[in-house]
Amino acid sequence: MNRAIFRLSLACLVMFVLLLINVNYVQAFQSTSLADKPGNSRVFYQQFQYKRGSIVAVGDGGATKIAESRLIKGGHGMYKRYYPDGPAFAPVTGFDSIFSKTGIEDTENKELSGTAPQLEVHNLISMITGKQKVGATVSVTLSAAAQQAAYKALATDGGHEGGVVALNPRTGAILALASYPSFNPNAYTTLNGEKLGRIDKANRADKNQPLLNRALQQTFPPGSTFKIVTSSAAFSTGRVANPSSTVDAPTSLPLGNGNSLINDDNETCGDGHPPIIEAFLLSCNTAFGKLGQQVGGAKLRQYANKFGFNSALEVPLATVPSVIPKVTDPAFEAFTAIGQYNDSVTPMQEAMLSATIANGGALMKPYLVQQVQAPDLSVIDSAQPEALSHPVTATVAGYMTQMMKQVTQNPAGTAYATANASVAGVEIAGKTGTAQNGVNNTGLDDAVFTCFAPADNPKIAVGVIVKGGGFGAAAAAPIAVQVIRAYLKLS
Repeated sequence: MNRAIFRLSLACLVMFVLLLINVNYVQAFQSTSLADKPGNSRVFYQQFQYKRGSIVAVGDGGATKIAESRLIKGGHGMYKRYYPDGPAFAPVTGFDSIFSKTGIEDTENKELSGTAPQLEVHNLISMITGKQKVGATVSVTLSAAAQQAAYKALATDGGHEGGVVALNPRTGAILALASYPSFNPNAYTTLNGEKLGRIDKANRADKNQPLLNRALQQTFPPGSTFKIVTSSAAFSTGRVANPSSTVDAPTSLPLGNGNSLINDDNETCGDGHPPIIEAFLLSCNTAFGKLGQQVGGAKLRQYANKFGFNSALEVPLATVPSVIPKVTDPAFEAFTAIGQYNDSVTPMQEAMLSATIANGGALMKPYLVQQVQAPDLSVIDSAQPEALSHPVTATVAGYMTQMMKQVTQNPAGTAYATANASVAGVEIAGKTGTAQNGVNNTGLDDAVFTCFAPADNPKIAVGVIVKGGGFGAAAAAPIAVQVIRAYLKLS
């Protein structure tokens, strides 16, 4: 009888120990998966009872908060998300609402909410010590000054839709990522579901599409900025030896289908056989259309792909691919070479063009998250710059730098008036684009500009597209100048 009771007691003890182990295991190591299960109403309400991690911009060397959680007055310990400069940083932060998340709030949600596997130990310690759970801090690569300058410049440019991206050409760090029109993410932080629904419906119905991230998610024709790719392909394939080599630039280029390509206002390009550097600074369509036919559609697309075209990126925000189609017809080869036909780019791609040249021919992978810090300030994740591709050699990059400098420094260059004297003591190397876009809401061409500065010691590369802005030099280049001024802290 005693032996049977002993065995029963032992079995109960073992089961109790196993239950205790399981409870602790679930709390310590399965909380993340359980928290992510749909329909978990307890977690739904608990998410507002702890302090979600902040998002900070560290590209200026400091730490500017662009998203944080604050206690709701009279909210019985409930927290609510707050965005100090909401519309300017919305394309990066996105929003955190009771129903959904976008932007960094979404891609880094596990870190910000404190449910990432790397934070399990921190959560366990908080539970044991009775301290409040706090999410991790996510540091993004943005320069707050450059971001605010980009947004302000877009917003004051006649209200045109557009996007701006700035990169550190040496690392790929994203210094600015602005879109206009934008939205106020603070409107999405309401805990009233009915009110949130009305706000979201209004934004989605807005014909100006404020929720669209035009820096990453919309493409436009590149216009003459694509001549960077055409020139790079010509140098790399040996079709053109160096910037002083002459190219054919007829007043009218027959396309083989009964039509002809002409320069803007039917102008001549030098003496008809100018050095390629002159054709580039004047942005002669016939010279580069002819060059595109000589290089061929396959090579144009091959080099475009090296610069990042026809590929989607995650930075970690998703980007739509910039597109250069397959072409074999001489007429389409000519139009592709000057950034028309079916060519399309994002502002991100425009920045990547200049960043590649600025970095001696190496394209670094763009990234937005610099590091993630646990509540105890320990670093649980940190970005490591990596090369995405090597589109051109350092020699070819040097040739392209010479030509891009002439666009802004030569009085005959297409961007001389707006990008030469604008930044005192700092040379900008760039390329303008004025792209025909068919029909849009303004009746004007899209304005495009890509550049880097300082030209001989690059620290920032910028891509700007203004839908319906008109001439690239007039509408897009001044925006890039403002971003450069802000980042380099120039007066």
